[in-house]
Amino acid sequence: MAPTCPFSEEIAVSDKSPVKVGVLFSETGVTAPIETTQLCGTLFAIHEINAAGGIDGRELVPVRYDPRSEPSEYQALAERLILQDKVNVIFGCYMSSTRKAVLPVVEKWNRLLFYPTLYEGFEFSNNVIYTGAAPNQNSVQLADFMTSNFGSRAYLVGSDYIYPVESNRIMKDLVRQRGGTILAECYLPLTAGVDDFLPVIRDIKKRDPSFIFSTVVGESTRHLYRAYAQAGLNPREVPIASLTTCEVEVEGMGAEYAVGHFTAAPYFQSIASETNHAVLKRYREFAGADVLTNMCWEAAYFQMHMFANAMRECGTDELGALVPGLVGVDYQAPQGRVRIDPVNHHTCLYPRIGRANSKGQFTIVREALRPVHPDPYLVSYSLGDWTTRLDTLDT
Repeated sequence: MAPTCPFSEEIAVSDKSPVKVGVLFSETGVTAPIETTQLCGTLFAIHEINAAGGIDGRELVPVRYDPRSEPSEYQALAERLILQDKVNVIFGCYMSSTRKAVLPVVEKWNRLLFYPTLYEGFEFSNNVIYTGAAPNQNSVQLADFMTSNFGSRAYLVGSDYIYPVESNRIMKDLVRQRGGTILAECYLPLTAGVDDFLPVIRDIKKRDPSFIFSTVVGESTRHLYRAYAQAGLNPREVPIASLTTCEVEVEGMGAEYAVGHFTAAPYFQSIASETNHAVLKRYREFAGADVLTNMCWEAAYFQMHMFANAMRECGTDELGALVPGLVGVDYQAPQGRVRIDPVNHHTCLYPRIGRANSKGQFTIVREALRPVHPDPYLVSYSLGDWTTRLDTLDT
């Protein structure tokens, strides 16, 4: 009888096949400008991960589609990614209407969506990781700042879909808790132009609010700010306060239209930290010297790195193993050290208030000294030990 080789059994070889991830950000449609930056942040993070050896030697490969800013396209493409492309994890969505369209798909097939956008809160899913700001990380701070510095008579204007309606509901409560008054609340289509905003601006001048709270998104943002300027309103007297107007929208409208107005966000390109400067340097080497970053770009960037780190730990992108290795783990993001909460899947972030300046950037006038724990249901909330630079309000 021939001797048996003790090593004749098949030797296990570590899996070096590519790791495919779904990427759903619009490159066309009304929200293309901001979603394109989210796509860029995602692809830049993938580039960094692959340049460093991938995920334990496995290349990270994006399978990307353009949903054209249409919720129905997001839903159809999410199913395509799962059923045809065989991905387990999807990175994408900007508008809440698009997240709501994808949510039943990932829940049905037990896949995972990383959502890198601020939103209205009051949601939880085991199949979603929320890396943008919840209302207790931007709305609370913005309401406190505006009512403290400009007064409590608010005029609310937004785009006509889920997020603005719900965000305005929260802002109304926050303003009223501070003894304030809501003068009016109006909504315009996502395709609204300058002429559509002119009647709103005339009503604003008539009602004389302390500030305007804007939840206008997409390309119509620049039309709001330009209509405001055409009407001769002064941001020193009646500023626009927003959760959604970032560096991208400022570039689109022209810095001269944004100067003096405020945005609440966990990240601005102007953050003066070593980590932010280092990431910006690498990103400019990757994409060009003139690239802009913003809060949604940053969330898209750091969530991809957090995913890769978690997969290295557990060795798989299957939801059951991946999520326990993802939550509760710190990551040094450009905004500061962030962490995904194990209970609600939202992210600990650093609220900031920025004032748009003539360079197309934001001067940070107030910021949290510590990360604010996510509380998407607004059970309780904190300002995050505010530090302030109110002298900049006079510049």
